[in-house]
Amino acid sequence: MEKQITRTSEINWKPLIEEGVNTNGISVKTLCFDPIAKRPTAFLSKFEAGASYPNHVHPAGEQIYVLEGEVRSGKDELKQGDYLYMPPGSTHSVYSKTGCILLFIVPEEVVILK
Repeated sequence: MEKQITRTSEINWKPLIEEGVNTNGISVKTLCFDPIAKRPTAFLSKFEAGASYPNHVHPAGEQIYVLEGEVRSGKDELKQGDYLYMPPGSTHSVYSKTGCILLFIVPEEVVILK
């Protein structure tokens, strides 16, 4: 991958759409896209108040940084400025009571748990 600058102020929020997953109230801005895997590996995610993402597993782990607001990741309460590293194979759901903006780094696609 070559050097890349993404100017997030020039990108519009887009609704997160995943087949078979309720993503109402979640929007994203892609920061880094892997053309081989055909998916973003780094992105901003905005959760409206009350939005949630279902329980899922991270085959290659995940990193979350809270830019604004508050969020619950599994049992962990995160606030603005908090960073969370989830090791490979970890599972959790995500919920924001008040709304938030998060930076996600997700090396591999997640697997939704049913």
